[in-house]
Amino acid sequence: MIAAPASGSGKTTVATGLMAAFAERGLAVSPHKVGPDYIDPGYHALATGRPGRNLDAYLCGPEQIAPLALHGAAGADLAVVEGVMGLYDGAAGQGELASTAQVAKLLRAPVVLVVDASSQSRSVAALVHGFASWDPEVRIGGVILNKVGSERHEELLREALDESGVPVLGALGRADRIGTPSRHLGLVPVAERRTEAVEAVRAMAAQIRARCDLDALLSLARSAPRLSAAAWDPAAELEEPHGGANLLAATGSAAPGRTGSRPVVAVAGGSAFTFSYAEHAELLGAAGAEVVTFDPLRDEELPEGTAGLVIGGGFPEVYAPELSANGRLRKAVAELAASGAPVAAECAGLLYLARSLDGRPMCGVLDAEARMSERLTLGYREAVAVSDSVLAPAGTRLHGHEFHRTALEPGAGPAPAWGLVRPERRVEGFVQGGVHASYVHVHWAAAPGTARRFVERCEA
Repeated sequence: MIAAPASGSGKTTVATGLMAAFAERGLAVSPHKVGPDYIDPGYHALATGRPGRNLDAYLCGPEQIAPLALHGAAGADLAVVEGVMGLYDGAAGQGELASTAQVAKLLRAPVVLVVDASSQSRSVAALVHGFASWDPEVRIGGVILNKVGSERHEELLREALDESGVPVLGALGRADRIGTPSRHLGLVPVAERRTEAVEAVRAMAAQIRARCDLDALLSLARSAPRLSAAAWDPAAELEEPHGGANLLAATGSAAPGRTGSRPVVAVAGGSAFTFSYAEHAELLGAAGAEVVTFDPLRDEELPEGTAGLVIGGGFPEVYAPELSANGRLRKAVAELAASGAPVAAECAGLLYLARSLDGRPMCGVLDAEARMSERLTLGYREAVAVSDSVLAPAGTRLHGHEFHRTALEPGAGPAPAWGLVRPERRVEGFVQGGVHASYVHVHWAAAPGTARRFVERCEA
């Protein structure tokens, strides 16, 4: 587990660099990210050649963390998990829930603390001691110092940490910072800058090789005890009533049973729609769908035979001119929605279905106008389905996450998608025919019946 005392300490550079450096050694590295972040896993995937996967104890529940980690790590030699925020920071007002520390404990993983040492010397030992002693169940196995000013500065830091008993496993200088451009929601996704991202990941790996003790880090990882949980399996999840029993009950039989051809579920991808969880496509496939990815920036038609459409998150505001210019695809999406076919749209997908985005015509499925906003909306949500939809029957309770800097007018349809009950109370989103559109991101691993319900509607 790669953690830090606070955000901005260098976790992403260290975690991605370690993944790439170990992969260059010929190890199969399984990449993971604590929390709901969609962007960092793209860099992790580039570093390892395996899907970057999220481990979110709020969205999926603590009981799913070890099974999801084992599913992602099948066939791997090593798992590297990038934490979120500070080590002990979790869902606001809910103790350790969804914190890096909680996930480390659930995985029984040793923690490497990445410390921004730019404005301290001997005090670093007190800082590390505090983090190491705060929760005796969290094992701090080493420290990687970041933003070290000079060789003398590094000597002082190492001398101080000698007294703490926590080994220094690496030290990165201030000049070692890798250029990874950001904008309003974090790093620019890999899909938008692949050539530059490849070079950035190579540079991270080279930096880690030169400045960190890879042998000691690998030895630390191998000291983690074996997990006793069974690996998450999408087909098995669809057979089990847990994690979405109300959804399974609402759709009929609890066991997969396909008849005829597999319905095509089109999933939006490309540079404008980069936010997705790998488990969603795996669940759709296990539920009987043929999952086909398309790019709304380039493709003028939906995939042949499309029976359902999934449009996840991303940055449509950055690509509004190009999305608007693709009138043939916008028309095809509108016609599919008008036919009553299942359409699931989250955040960016919601904006794409609106009449317009920053004044540029979109698909016109929803009677709403979207625009960029000065206000960042960010945080976990507890949501209740207000209306029956292709994703969930009314009354279904799920945990979700909002992360956007856009606004919609009106903000919800006559039939809202969700009633948010925590941390604030409001209705949100649209249920309209077969369309479920919302700002709220959910993780279907928490309620696998969602995928079954969606695919069954496609078959109908």
